[in-house]
Amino acid sequence: MALLRMRNAQGSNATEIEKKIKRGNALRQSSAWKGSRGPAALLLLAVSVFGAALWLYITSLDSEITETLVSQSELVTSKPRVFPVQCSEDYENYQRYPGCTPQKCGRAVTDSVVTREEAQVLRRLAERGLALAGSEGGASILDLHSGALSMGKQFVNIYRYFGDQIGDVFTQEDFQLYRDVRERIQAVIAETFDLDPTLMYLTKPTFFSRINSTAAKTQHDEYWHPHIDKVTYGSFDYTSLLYLSDYGSDFTGGRFIFMDQNGNRTVEPRAGRVTFFSSGTENLHRVERVTWGTRYAITVSFTCDPAYAIADPALP
Repeated sequence: MALLRMRNAQGSNATEIEKKIKRGNALRQSSAWKGSRGPAALLLLAVSVFGAALWLYITSLDSEITETLVSQSELVTSKPRVFPVQCSEDYENYQRYPGCTPQKCGRAVTDSVVTREEAQVLRRLAERGLALAGSEGGASILDLHSGALSMGKQFVNIYRYFGDQIGDVFTQEDFQLYRDVRERIQAVIAETFDLDPTLMYLTKPTFFSRINSTAAKTQHDEYWHPHIDKVTYGSFDYTSLLYLSDYGSDFTGGRFIFMDQNGNRTVEPRAGRVTFFSSGTENLHRVERVTWGTRYAITVSFTCDPAYAIADPALP
Protein backbone atom coordinates (compact mmCIF):
# COMPACT_ATOMS: atom_id res chain seq x y z
CA MET A 1 0.00 0.00 0.00
CA ALA A 2 1.52 3.28 -1.08
CA LEU A 3 2.12 5.88 1.60
CA LEU A 4 1.32 9.51 0.80
CA ARG A 5 3.93 12.03 1.90
CA MET A 6 3.63 15.82 1.99
CA ARG A 7 6.49 17.76 0.45
CA ASN A 8 8.27 20.09 2.81
CA ALA A 9 7.54 23.73 2.14
CA GLN A 10 10.64 25.73 1.26
CA GLY A 11 11.41 29.32 2.08
CA SER A 12 9.77 31.71 4.52
CA ASN A 13 6.80 32.48 2.25
CA ALA A 14 5.95 28.84 1.84
CA THR A 15 6.21 28.31 5.60
CA GLU A 16 3.89 31.24 6.30
CA ILE A 17 1.38 30.02 3.71
CA GLU A 18 1.41 26.55 5.27
CA LYS A 19 0.71 28.01 8.72
CA LYS A 20 -2.23 30.02 7.37
CA ILE A 21 -3.67 26.95 5.66
CA LYS A 22 -3.45 24.96 8.92
CA ARG A 23 -5.12 27.79 10.87
CA GLY A 24 -7.86 28.02 8.27
CA ASN A 25 -8.49 24.30 8.37
CA ALA A 26 -8.64 24.34 12.15
CA LEU A 27 -11.15 27.20 12.17
CA ARG A 28 -13.33 25.51 9.57
CA GLN A 29 -13.27 22.24 11.49
CA SER A 30 -14.20 24.04 14.71
CA SER A 31 -17.06 25.77 12.96
CA ALA A 32 -18.27 22.48 11.51
CA TRP A 33 -18.48 20.84 14.95
CA LYS A 34 -20.53 23.76 16.20
CA GLY A 35 -22.79 23.91 13.14
CA SER A 36 -25.38 21.62 11.67
CA ARG A 37 -22.69 19.51 9.99
CA GLY A 38 -21.41 18.27 13.36
CA PRO A 39 -23.14 14.84 13.23
CA ALA A 40 -21.94 14.26 9.67
CA ALA A 41 -18.39 15.15 10.61
CA LEU A 42 -18.59 12.84 13.64
CA LEU A 43 -19.82 10.01 11.46
CA LEU A 44 -17.02 10.65 8.97
CA LEU A 45 -14.46 10.56 11.79
CA ALA A 46 -15.90 7.29 13.13
CA VAL A 47 -15.76 5.69 9.69
CA SER A 48 -12.17 6.86 9.26
CA VAL A 49 -11.13 5.47 12.65
CA PHE A 50 -12.85 2.15 11.92
CA GLY A 51 -11.19 1.94 8.52
CA ALA A 52 -7.77 2.63 10.02
CA ALA A 53 -8.32 0.03 12.75
CA LEU A 54 -9.45 -2.56 10.20
CA TRP A 55 -6.41 -1.87 8.01
CA LEU A 56 -4.06 -2.23 11.00
CA TYR A 57 -5.78 -5.50 11.98
CA ILE A 58 -5.47 -6.99 8.49
CA THR A 59 -1.85 -5.94 8.08
CA SER A 60 -0.99 -7.31 11.54
CA LEU A 61 -2.43 -10.68 10.53
CA ASP A 62 -0.42 -10.63 7.33
CA SER A 63 2.77 -9.86 9.26
CA GLU A 64 2.18 -12.70 11.74
CA ILE A 65 2.07 -15.53 9.19
CA THR A 66 4.75 -15.79 6.55
CA GLU A 67 4.05 -19.38 5.49
CA THR A 68 1.24 -21.90 5.93
CA LEU A 69 2.78 -25.35 6.34
CA VAL A 70 -0.54 -27.18 6.01
CA SER A 71 -3.93 -25.55 5.43
CA GLN A 72 -7.22 -26.80 6.82
CA SER A 73 -8.44 -27.82 3.37
CA GLU A 74 -5.41 -30.02 2.65
CA LEU A 75 -5.40 -33.72 3.51
CA VAL A 76 -2.03 -35.20 4.52
CA THR A 77 -2.36 -38.95 4.08
CA SER A 78 -0.03 -41.88 3.39
CA LYS A 79 2.83 -40.54 5.51
CA PRO A 80 3.41 -37.42 7.64
CA ARG A 81 4.57 -34.21 6.02
CA VAL A 82 7.86 -33.53 7.79
CA PHE A 83 9.67 -30.18 8.13
CA PRO A 84 13.18 -30.78 9.50
CA VAL A 85 14.85 -28.15 11.67
CA GLN A 86 18.27 -28.14 13.29
CA CYS A 87 18.26 -29.36 16.89
CA SER A 88 18.99 -26.69 19.47
CA GLU A 89 21.73 -26.98 22.04
CA ASP A 90 19.15 -27.41 24.80
CA TYR A 91 19.54 -31.15 24.84
CA GLU A 92 23.20 -30.85 25.89
CA ASN A 93 21.96 -29.52 29.24
CA TYR A 94 19.83 -32.58 29.95
CA GLN A 95 20.60 -36.22 30.54
CA ARG A 96 20.67 -38.09 27.24
CA TYR A 97 18.67 -41.26 26.68
CA PRO A 98 19.95 -43.28 23.70
CA GLY A 99 17.13 -44.31 21.40
CA CYS A 100 14.92 -41.45 22.54
CA THR A 101 16.71 -38.12 23.07
CA PRO A 102 16.31 -36.12 19.82
CA GLN A 103 19.10 -36.70 17.32
CA LYS A 104 17.13 -35.15 14.50
CA CYS A 105 14.56 -32.47 15.14
CA GLY A 106 11.62 -31.01 13.30
CA ARG A 107 7.88 -30.69 13.07
CA ALA A 108 5.38 -32.86 11.21
CA VAL A 109 1.70 -33.06 10.31
CA THR A 110 -0.48 -36.06 9.50
CA ASP A 111 -4.18 -36.67 8.88
CA SER A 112 -3.93 -40.45 8.71
CA VAL A 113 -3.40 -41.43 12.37
CA VAL A 114 -6.83 -40.49 13.73
CA THR A 115 -10.07 -40.49 11.74
CA ARG A 116 -12.49 -37.59 11.78
CA GLU A 117 -15.10 -39.92 13.31
CA GLU A 118 -12.74 -40.76 16.18
CA ALA A 119 -11.99 -37.06 16.62
CA GLN A 120 -15.74 -36.40 16.92
CA VAL A 121 -16.06 -39.06 19.64
CA LEU A 122 -13.15 -37.52 21.56
CA ARG A 123 -14.61 -34.06 21.14
CA ARG A 124 -17.91 -35.22 22.65
CA LEU A 125 -15.92 -36.71 25.53
CA ALA A 126 -14.24 -33.34 26.05
CA GLU A 127 -17.56 -31.47 25.81
CA ARG A 128 -19.16 -33.69 28.45
CA GLY A 129 -16.23 -33.36 30.81
CA LEU A 130 -15.81 -29.62 30.41
CA ALA A 131 -19.57 -29.11 30.80
CA LEU A 132 -19.08 -30.09 34.46
CA ALA A 133 -17.35 -26.75 35.09
CA GLY A 134 -14.98 -24.70 32.93
CA SER A 135 -12.90 -21.56 33.26
CA GLU A 136 -14.37 -18.08 33.59
CA GLY A 137 -11.89 -17.01 30.91
CA GLY A 138 -11.37 -18.22 27.38
CA ALA A 139 -9.27 -21.34 28.07
CA SER A 140 -10.39 -24.48 29.92
CA ILE A 141 -8.59 -27.79 30.39
CA LEU A 142 -9.56 -31.34 31.27
CA ASP A 143 -6.78 -33.74 32.30
CA LEU A 144 -8.05 -37.32 32.52
CA HIS A 145 -4.74 -38.46 34.03
CA SER A 146 -4.56 -36.20 37.09
CA GLY A 147 -8.28 -35.40 37.11
CA ALA A 148 -7.62 -31.64 36.82
CA LEU A 149 -10.58 -29.64 35.49
CA SER A 150 -10.88 -25.87 35.13
CA MET A 151 -13.55 -24.48 37.46
CA GLY A 152 -13.93 -20.72 37.57
CA LYS A 153 -10.51 -19.29 38.40
CA GLN A 154 -9.12 -22.52 39.85
CA PHE A 155 -8.92 -26.28 39.25
CA VAL A 156 -10.67 -29.22 40.86
CA ASN A 157 -10.08 -32.96 40.73
CA ILE A 158 -13.04 -34.45 38.86
CA TYR A 159 -12.58 -37.88 40.39
CA ARG A 160 -12.78 -36.52 43.94
CA TYR A 161 -15.14 -33.61 43.35
CA PHE A 162 -17.79 -35.51 41.36
CA GLY A 163 -17.16 -39.00 42.72
CA ASP A 164 -19.47 -41.70 41.36
CA GLN A 165 -21.10 -39.23 38.95
CA ILE A 166 -18.05 -39.57 36.68
CA GLY A 167 -19.38 -42.97 35.60
CA ASP A 168 -22.36 -41.14 34.09
CA VAL A 169 -20.09 -38.79 32.12
CA PHE A 170 -17.39 -41.09 30.73
CA THR A 171 -17.45 -44.70 29.60
CA GLN A 172 -14.84 -47.45 29.42
CA GLU A 173 -15.10 -47.19 25.63
CA ASP A 174 -14.14 -43.49 25.84
CA PHE A 175 -11.00 -44.29 27.79
CA GLN A 176 -10.11 -47.20 25.51
CA LEU A 177 -10.27 -44.96 22.43
CA TYR A 178 -8.15 -42.38 24.25
CA ARG A 179 -5.49 -45.03 24.95
CA ASP A 180 -5.60 -46.35 21.37
CA VAL A 181 -5.13 -42.86 19.94
CA ARG A 182 -2.24 -42.17 22.32
CA GLU A 183 -0.50 -45.37 21.18
CA ARG A 184 -0.90 -44.44 17.52
CA ILE A 185 0.47 -40.96 18.07
CA GLN A 186 3.43 -42.37 19.98
CA ALA A 187 4.12 -44.83 17.16
CA VAL A 188 4.08 -42.19 14.39
CA ILE A 189 6.40 -39.90 16.38
CA ALA A 190 8.83 -42.79 16.93
CA GLU A 191 8.77 -43.76 13.25
CA THR A 192 9.24 -40.18 12.03
CA PHE A 193 12.17 -39.38 14.33
CA ASP A 194 13.77 -42.87 14.25
CA LEU A 195 13.11 -43.62 17.92
CA ASP A 196 12.51 -46.75 19.94
CA PRO A 197 8.84 -46.37 20.98
CA THR A 198 9.42 -48.51 24.08
CA LEU A 199 11.83 -45.85 25.34
CA MET A 200 9.23 -43.07 25.02
CA TYR A 201 6.93 -42.38 27.95
CA LEU A 202 3.71 -40.45 28.24
CA THR A 203 4.26 -37.47 30.53
CA LYS A 204 2.30 -34.64 32.13
CA PRO A 205 0.59 -32.43 31.38
CA THR A 206 -1.44 -34.31 28.76
CA PHE A 207 -4.90 -32.77 28.48
CA PHE A 208 -7.95 -31.66 26.50
CA SER A 209 -8.26 -27.93 25.85
CA ARG A 210 -11.26 -25.79 24.97
CA ILE A 211 -10.51 -22.26 23.79
CA ASN A 212 -12.91 -19.48 22.82
CA SER A 213 -12.84 -15.70 22.51
CA THR A 214 -13.91 -14.94 26.10
CA ALA A 215 -11.57 -12.44 27.74
CA ALA A 216 -8.88 -13.92 30.00
CA LYS A 217 -9.60 -13.78 33.74
CA THR A 218 -6.40 -15.41 35.04
CA GLN A 219 -2.90 -16.18 33.78
CA HIS A 220 -4.09 -19.71 32.96
CA ASP A 221 -6.39 -18.21 30.30
CA GLU A 222 -3.51 -16.52 28.48
CA TYR A 223 -2.70 -19.38 26.15
CA TRP A 224 -1.32 -17.20 23.34
CA HIS A 225 2.13 -16.37 24.74
CA PRO A 226 5.20 -17.74 22.87
CA HIS A 227 6.91 -20.57 24.72
CA ILE A 228 9.23 -23.55 24.46
CA ASP A 229 7.83 -26.80 25.85
CA LYS A 230 11.19 -28.14 27.05
CA VAL A 231 11.76 -24.93 29.01
CA THR A 232 8.18 -24.60 30.27
CA TYR A 233 7.65 -28.21 31.35
CA GLY A 234 11.15 -29.69 31.64
CA SER A 235 10.15 -33.30 31.06
CA PHE A 236 8.87 -32.78 27.49
CA ASP A 237 10.96 -34.21 24.66
CA TYR A 238 8.21 -34.59 22.03
CA THR A 239 4.92 -32.69 21.87
CA SER A 240 1.84 -33.56 19.85
CA LEU A 241 -1.55 -31.95 19.33
CA LEU A 242 -4.62 -33.74 18.10
CA TYR A 243 -7.19 -31.28 16.78
CA LEU A 244 -10.86 -32.03 17.42
CA SER A 245 -12.42 -29.13 15.49
CA ASP A 246 -11.95 -27.31 12.19
CA TYR A 247 -10.30 -23.96 11.60
CA GLY A 248 -12.57 -21.67 9.60
CA SER A 249 -15.89 -23.44 10.30
CA ASP A 250 -15.82 -24.26 14.04
CA PHE A 251 -13.63 -21.30 14.99
CA THR A 252 -11.43 -18.54 13.61
CA GLY A 253 -8.02 -17.60 14.93
CA GLY A 254 -6.51 -20.44 16.96
CA ARG A 255 -3.89 -21.45 14.41
CA PHE A 256 -0.71 -23.08 15.70
CA ILE A 257 2.30 -20.89 14.93
CA PHE A 258 5.97 -21.91 14.86
CA MET A 259 8.06 -18.79 15.44
CA ASP A 260 11.29 -19.10 13.46
CA GLN A 261 13.99 -16.47 13.09
CA ASN A 262 13.19 -15.98 9.42
CA GLY A 263 9.40 -15.96 9.76
CA ASN A 264 6.32 -17.48 11.33
CA ARG A 265 4.89 -20.75 10.01
CA THR A 266 1.44 -22.02 10.82
CA VAL A 267 -0.57 -25.22 10.85
CA GLU A 268 -4.31 -24.79 10.40
CA PRO A 269 -6.28 -27.16 12.64
CA ARG A 270 -8.47 -29.86 11.11
CA ALA A 271 -10.47 -32.43 13.09
CA GLY A 272 -8.37 -35.62 13.29
CA ARG A 273 -5.13 -33.83 12.34
CA VAL A 274 -2.04 -34.51 14.45
CA THR A 275 0.83 -32.03 14.63
CA PHE A 276 3.96 -33.20 16.43
CA PHE A 277 7.45 -31.81 17.00
CA SER A 278 10.61 -32.00 19.08
CA SER A 279 10.10 -29.92 22.21
CA GLY A 280 13.33 -27.84 22.34
CA THR A 281 14.11 -24.24 21.48
CA GLU A 282 14.13 -25.14 17.78
CA ASN A 283 10.31 -25.17 18.01
CA LEU A 284 9.39 -21.93 19.75
CA HIS A 285 5.64 -21.59 19.21
CA ARG A 286 2.34 -20.10 20.26
CA VAL A 287 -1.36 -20.41 19.58
CA GLU A 288 -3.09 -17.54 17.80
CA ARG A 289 -5.94 -15.98 19.79
CA VAL A 290 -9.33 -17.45 18.98
CA THR A 291 -11.59 -14.71 17.61
CA TRP A 292 -14.81 -16.65 17.10
CA GLY A 293 -16.22 -20.10 17.93
CA THR A 294 -14.62 -22.84 20.02
CA ARG A 295 -11.36 -24.71 19.41
CA TYR A 296 -10.97 -28.22 20.87
CA ALA A 297 -7.69 -30.13 20.95
CA ILE A 298 -5.69 -32.67 22.96
CA THR A 299 -2.07 -32.08 23.91
CA VAL A 300 -0.24 -35.42 24.19
CA SER A 301 3.34 -35.17 25.45
CA PHE A 302 6.20 -37.64 25.73
CA THR A 303 9.41 -37.81 27.71
CA CYS A 304 12.58 -39.87 27.47
CA ASP A 305 13.02 -39.89 31.26
CA PRO A 306 11.14 -42.80 32.87
CA ALA A 307 11.08 -40.87 36.15
CA TYR A 308 8.50 -38.52 34.61
CA ALA A 309 6.32 -41.23 33.04
CA ILE A 310 2.58 -41.29 33.73
CA ALA A 311 0.07 -44.06 33.14
CA ASP A 312 -2.88 -44.02 30.79
CA PRO A 313 -6.06 -42.80 32.50
CA ALA A 314 -8.63 -45.25 33.84
CA LEU A 315 -12.07 -44.84 35.34
CA PRO A 316 -12.01 -45.20 39.14
